[in-house]
Amino acid sequence: MKLKSSQITKPLFRYFLASMILVSAIGCAEPIKNSNGKRESATNDDELIESSIDLSGKIIGYCTPTLNGPYYQALLQSIKETTERNGMVFLSADGQDDINKQVAAVEDLITKGVDVLLLNPKDPDALVGVTKLAKAAGIPVFIIDSSIDPAADYVTTIQSNNLANGELAGAWLAKEFGKKKMNIALLSGNAGNPVGRTRKQGLLQGISEEQLRTLGYIDLDIKTQMYTEWSYAGGLKAMEDILVAHPDVNVVITESDVCVLGAIKAIAQAGKTDEILIVAGADGQKEAIKYIMDTDFYGCTAMNSPVQIGKNAVKYAIQYMNGKKDFPKTSFTAPLLITKENAAQYYNPNALF
Repeated sequence: MKLKSSQITKPLFRYFLASMILVSAIGCAEPIKNSNGKRESATNDDELIESSIDLSGKIIGYCTPTLNGPYYQALLQSIKETTERNGMVFLSADGQDDINKQVAAVEDLITKGVDVLLLNPKDPDALVGVTKLAKAAGIPVFIIDSSIDPAADYVTTIQSNNLANGELAGAWLAKEFGKKKMNIALLSGNAGNPVGRTRKQGLLQGISEEQLRTLGYIDLDIKTQMYTEWSYAGGLKAMEDILVAHPDVNVVITESDVCVLGAIKAIAQAGKTDEILIVAGADGQKEAIKYIMDTDFYGCTAMNSPVQIGKNAVKYAIQYMNGKKDFPKTSFTAPLLITKENAAQYYNPNALF
């Protein structure tokens, strides 16, 4: 890749994009001004992000590890809508659930001359090199949702507070069971994933700390850990195997709603929905919230909002372009536990996720 060449063609590329946007915008809702003189979208109630520089023509590039799942689709949509609402150009690339393809996709965004790169890395190590390429091209990198090795060149990581969310869910579970024996099965995403590892850590810490506080001892019996590859089918297969090998399981804890939604089918087929309690350390997926509202077997989940993460990512990118440089290495959204008491407040049947 010749970065010098990409820098030469960047103005021409921007001119082309701006022309295309102007053409496609005819007949569409345009930003209007409110009584305070600030622009706002006629199709979205969210206010514009404050900026002292002209954002028109600025290019936000986003590379997702995959679009195979509602979470990733909702995150991309949030970034796209927030970018375009603030008058900027949005470019996206899909890693197609393949590390090599994601590396190539990021390189393509760099050659297209984006002003800011938002990156959701599939692998914490494999994408380090492209962050250095971006820096060499003068492009700041913001890590979205997942994590990357500290050796990477990036401004900040924007994600939910996975540790705190997991602790809230674990503490809720320990309170629910009290002195009753828990035989726990753990459903994880995939081996070595740093986000999943932190969520798992939070869940176990939450259980342990609450037991120590209320009982004076820890009784934490993990019968098995199974990997689901963050999929419905993976959760179904894992739970089928668990119920055969460990029929005494009465609790399922999981790193993500998606890991356990398929498992519910296996639990139901085994006639054990009255015997097993499910607790998720994340994500607040609408199907999970619906189960929490309507059943007693899905106890709680914690909020990992792709909409809020997307908005925050674009907000921080705009702040960076306006001169802010003192970002923490990790920027969290607020932790939030969703239970039967507040589930209806967060349920949106029309949401992507």
